[in-house]
Amino acid sequence: MLLIVAPGQGAQVPGFLAPWLELPGAAERIGHWSELAGIDLLRMGTTADADTITDTAVTQPLLVAAGLLAAERLPEPDITAGHSVGELTAGALAGVVSPDEAVALAGVRGRAMAEAARAAPTGMVAVLGGDEDPVLAAIAEHGLTVANVNARGQIVAAGTTGQLDALAASPPPNAKLRRLRVAGAFHTPHMAPAAEAVATAASGIRPKDPAVRLLSNVDGGVVDSGRVWLDRIIAQVAAPVRWDLCMATMADLGATRLIELPPAGVLAGLAQRALPGVRRVSLREPGQLDEVRRLVSR
Repeated sequence: MLLIVAPGQGAQVPGFLAPWLELPGAAERIGHWSELAGIDLLRMGTTADADTITDTAVTQPLLVAAGLLAAERLPEPDITAGHSVGELTAGALAGVVSPDEAVALAGVRGRAMAEAARAAPTGMVAVLGGDEDPVLAAIAEHGLTVANVNARGQIVAAGTTGQLDALAASPPPNAKLRRLRVAGAFHTPHMAPAAEAVATAASGIRPKDPAVRLLSNVDGGVVDSGRVWLDRIIAQVAAPVRWDLCMATMADLGATRLIELPPAGVLAGLAQRALPGVRRVSLREPGQLDEVRRLVSR
């Protein structure tokens, strides 16, 4: 059973789109999506530096466009899922929205979340290791919100810089903290204004029901309704990402092969630990398409 996953913000690296633009029609495709997203994705994916592409308004449409460009060269999956903004990529793969709609909505989402982040000094921190109950208790004690649960021992907390500093001064036992290079407290109530902006932008979309199994970051479950998926995408801007539950569902559904769309590596790394029997390809450049074909043919 073939699973295609789409990474979220933080996976990007400078120049990662460049090799894909050598494929026939790719530059034209990205140029078209640049107009829809309101950003020069060609430059952002090739010559822009790390600081530039870390900008939320840039990163989100860039990731969705890159993932969809690569996915055009892949077979249809049996299961698809995306992490955070990667859910828009997955929704397009499942046929719920068109690729054009996914990229345009990612542009709105990125700009709205960047604007919401400027309202107050906020951020995110990865809490690595430690027992789950003490970790959650420490996060709650300092008024922080659990923004992501990526896997066992990988929880991301978010909130104001003051709350993050307080957690750093009194971390949970046996846990390490790693401050993330992000502009704000994503997937928390701090992003409520951004969710409203995404809802307005999505009001004209008429989603179709998924053609393949499409997983949701809300609870890891399979979403059968396009309208439910779109409503969840809007709410997810200000709600936690449960990638751990998505991986549990992947295992329950019997996934045997996984392809992570570019810029790949993060989700395949998580799957290596959580889904040890699943064969994986971290698809970073077109030269790996032969490897993908061998994986699919097995």
